[in-house]
Amino acid sequence: MCGIIGYVGPQEAATILVDGLRRLEYRGYDSAGVAVLQDGEIGLRRAVGKLRNLDVSLAQVPVPGTTGIGHTRWATHGRPSEPNAHPHVVGDIAVVHNGIIENHLRLRAELEADGARFSSETDTEIFSHLIDRAVATGLTLVEAVRAATTRVHGAYAIAVVHRKQPEHVVVAKQQSPLILGVGNGESFAASDIPAILQHTRKVIYLEDGDLAELTREGFRIQRFADGTPVERPVATVEWSPVAAEKGGFKHFMLKEIHEQGRAITDTIRGRVSLETGRCYLDDLGIGAEELAGLRRIVIVACGTSWHAGCVGKHYLEAATRLPVEVDLASEFRYRDPVLDAHTLVLAISQSGETADTLAALQEAKAQGARTAAIVNVIGSTIARTAGNVVYTHAGPEIGVASTKAFTTQMVALYLIAVHFGRLLGRLDEHRARALLTALVELPGEVTRAIELSSGGVRADGSPRPSVEAIARRFKDVQSSLYLGRGLLHPIALEGALKLKEISYIHAEGYAAGEMKHGPIALIDEQTPTIVVCPRGPSYEKTASNLAEIQARRGPVVAVGDADDLELESRCDAFLALPATTTWTAPIVAVVPLQLLAYHVADLKGTDVDQPRNLAKSVTVE
Repeated sequence: MCGIIGYVGPQEAATILVDGLRRLEYRGYDSAGVAVLQDGEIGLRRAVGKLRNLDVSLAQVPVPGTTGIGHTRWATHGRPSEPNAHPHVVGDIAVVHNGIIENHLRLRAELEADGARFSSETDTEIFSHLIDRAVATGLTLVEAVRAATTRVHGAYAIAVVHRKQPEHVVVAKQQSPLILGVGNGESFAASDIPAILQHTRKVIYLEDGDLAELTREGFRIQRFADGTPVERPVATVEWSPVAAEKGGFKHFMLKEIHEQGRAITDTIRGRVSLETGRCYLDDLGIGAEELAGLRRIVIVACGTSWHAGCVGKHYLEAATRLPVEVDLASEFRYRDPVLDAHTLVLAISQSGETADTLAALQEAKAQGARTAAIVNVIGSTIARTAGNVVYTHAGPEIGVASTKAFTTQMVALYLIAVHFGRLLGRLDEHRARALLTALVELPGEVTRAIELSSGGVRADGSPRPSVEAIARRFKDVQSSLYLGRGLLHPIALEGALKLKEISYIHAEGYAAGEMKHGPIALIDEQTPTIVVCPRGPSYEKTASNLAEIQARRGPVVAVGDADDLELESRCDAFLALPATTTWTAPIVAVVPLQLLAYHVADLKGTDVDQPRNLAKSVTVE
């Protein structure tokens, strides 16, 4: 997720901007830049890669001035490059932007038809052109930004400067974080608190639909829909700088679990039409004619991404009626796979650099198979190698144990399944609209699952323990089992993997029906079994497996619907879920399992964000 900072005051802006961006490095980025106003000119410096490259550029050619904006970019539209880096300057206007403009293709086409010339591949440059044109008609900068917001649909936080207004920064917020910093004779704006914390602890949290004008004297805030002035309270930040980077959470992993609703929203944004029951995946590049020639789909991935692929197999087969295989990428090349031009090989990788997955993808291309990828990092090696790609837009994931990258991978597979099913004519409009309606509601369900994990009150009025309390009860076990059926079997595998990764407790996931074929021998009073059992097609059979464990005095933690008091009464502990659909159930059900693993690890005192022996991006075989 990108970083924004803006400054107006008596100090040299470039120094403050770059220092603020450095304090946002934890968010991840692939390029950076600043725009500083001085003597009626915009001093622009941008660089690809780390901030040290921007430092070198500024050292070689400084940009003096006391008003400016800065940005670290996590690529969404367009590869990492200097032209795609922010700020974007058009005429008298410079803009930085976080978020995604959903209607950027239509707006770009309109602007180009009217003579606009674009210098980047980004959606952000739309704002620069719209605001510059509005100013040219005689509008003030504030009025021009308001006018631009009426044209743009999507999520954004923007900061804007005008070459002829050297002591003004205008910002606007819609579904993307943005705060103001209250200084003494100076004003700040930023996408997150760490960027400004060394300068002020007094902040204003802007709300969606707010526009603010920053000057040395302070702020003027209005609603950009109608220009109505509003007052927002000033809050005092009590966090330390390190805690601020984590948004007040103890660990990045916990922060990223809580970010999953937003990450899923960003992955869906601009890609779904409930009116037509269709998905729009611009970068996937696989049309109806090519799909019609496919005989099967092969998914290759490792670890958590492989679990996402196992969920995706269910989605794709149901929607397309094509056979789907899911291969461990680390094994794929060594079994002499049978591939041809009628096979689509779909690679899944959070980083886009996973060596085993890249090697499997290269093998597929060598054998003439069609290829595509699901990745989180734009311009990564796997994305470039595959050619056809769906980006998850999860934002950077700092914790080594994947959480939001996993859930957004499942969402991407959901989108692809509906998209392919519609193109092939094997998924009718009514069914597609129902599936997409459930997907649009999914971020709220994930957020509700997090809320339910804090405990609360059951439907009958009795108290329900929190996931942390359950973790405290089971933190000292030596081993545990996880069970699930159908779409929920991969979630059992993922839950077990999370516990292993960060708590170092042995855990194994099984298909629930396989329990009686061997693993049931492991059941005893010291080995808990976590059973994923929300209502759905396999509910009764999974509940029967649960009973088999209890008959052998094995402790059971059930993951089920919050109003399923009967199931809850039969278990030693219960992790509650909101009601879901069959396709959204695995994405929601993994949330309490992530939290259970997190709290067990935290209680045991392990290094949650950087567990031993593990790396975030596995770039060697």
